[in-house]
Amino acid sequence: MRCVVFDLDGTLADTSGDLLAAANACFRDMGAGDLLGPADAGTALNGGRAMLRLGLSRLGRLDETVVDAWYPRLLAAYAGAIDVHTRLYPGAVASVTALRQAGFATAICTNKPQALAEDLLRRLGVRDLFAALVGADTLAQRKPDPAPLHTAIAWAGGDPARALLVGDSETDVRTGAAAGVPVALVAFGPEGAGIARLNPAALLHHFDDLPALAGRLIPA
Repeated sequence: MRCVVFDLDGTLADTSGDLLAAANACFRDMGAGDLLGPADAGTALNGGRAMLRLGLSRLGRLDETVVDAWYPRLLAAYAGAIDVHTRLYPGAVASVTALRQAGFATAICTNKPQALAEDLLRRLGVRDLFAALVGADTLAQRKPDPAPLHTAIAWAGGDPARALLVGDSETDVRTGAAAGVPVALVAFGPEGAGIARLNPAALLHHFDDLPALAGRLIPA
């Protein structure tokens, strides 16, 4: 079965607002106030540790032991307010629905912890659109190792030789290359069309275009 696998943060949904809020909650608890803003959305979509590193670097206090100590507190803050600002990108639900109706399997492969990803998808009302979800801690490996992508495809009932990964980052490009799966990168994230610098198999400018794009990139 043909299969389309999606990254979550920055691909299916703009989660940057809630991620930034969780990081700023940590910085306030440190006594530093809010250190990150909307211009840091790209860093937010690279995960909690990336946000902590950026904020601490602005304080001149970057230390990996501090990052490690505050990361669980950031996750707790995020879990408590995971869907305040998060929104699915326009056309995402209709596009995934159209793929499923056309006979594609759909799955998610994310570097967000699995429990958080499951909770967010349920809150957004779209968990049932995906036959499988593999998170950062589902396996011993995480992206860009190919194992999570291969697992997501297998659990969804897909064929790795007839699959596509839709993502938003260099990590996704590297994952696809390691797994032998073509990658389409969204051009509506923080970097916009500049993401073409990563030379993906295709750029996705709007989710409305995905069913036709998947039909071209995945052998029938």
